[in-house]
Amino acid sequence: MSGAAGGGGGSSCLGAAAAASCSSTGSPYAAAAGGGAGVAGRLPARVLEHVFSYLELTDLMRCSLVCWHWNNILADENSEVWRSLCSRTLGDEALRSDILCNLPTYKGKLKAFQHALSSHDCSRNVYVKKNGFTLHRNPIAQSTDGARGKIGFSEGRHAWEIWWEGPLGTVAVIGIATKRAQMQCQGYVALLGSDDQSWGWNLVDNNLLHNGEVNGNFPQCNNAPKYQIGERIRVILDMDDKTLAFERGFEFLGVAFRGLPKTCLFPAVSAVYGNTEVTMVYLGKPLDG
Repeated sequence: MSGAAGGGGGSSCLGAAAAASCSSTGSPYAAAAGGGAGVAGRLPARVLEHVFSYLELTDLMRCSLVCWHWNNILADENSEVWRSLCSRTLGDEALRSDILCNLPTYKGKLKAFQHALSSHDCSRNVYVKKNGFTLHRNPIAQSTDGARGKIGFSEGRHAWEIWWEGPLGTVAVIGIATKRAQMQCQGYVALLGSDDQSWGWNLVDNNLLHNGEVNGNFPQCNNAPKYQIGERIRVILDMDDKTLAFERGFEFLGVAFRGLPKTCLFPAVSAVYGNTEVTMVYLGKPLDG
């Protein structure tokens, strides 16, 4: 996956523009390395690793494009460079808990944080906890509250895990949304899927929702099991095929939505139960098979 814009305040979209923004053409890094022929391009690996360990993620992604030598040093996703940045960026709670257990590399953990639920693109009734991945809904009556991921997608294939760590209430929806979709409304409703800007799966009644209508039950089988608290659901967004699918454990549940629009789509959730918590972890490109 190409380097994305920093996952700080609001939300941005990851597409062709993201790769272009990381181009080394005309950058100070490229000038310093001289395309790999300069002094910087011949520095020993241990020296470069020491220098790189002080840089932030955006700088490291640009450095990886400077020359083969620099790229090769940064290719080890469990190197001291990525470990150092990981320890500076992520909280102890996230690193010591099992939140990131399905991400074996430090670089993968950093990407997950970069794509996590946004504390700035959400309902005023929710907040992201210090671990950087878990959304907490305050006990506000007669309100449905949601949040988008920091980064949306307009191309490629992407997967993320999401799970509830508290009661679902009457409505608990996971899915995707455009930047225009609402993240708060009055009453207890299925916010994701309530308009043409979002697509959702209500884990309470297994209904698929879009444009204010129920698009059938999911998964499409007799006596489909209900969601269990703590169970990780894997969401697979394929912007090339324009589909949204789900997995539970190691079981592929099928494609839930087809014909998605060619626009920027963000991971999203909506909840109604007071003090419930939802965690989302971006995994990167899904594995086939």
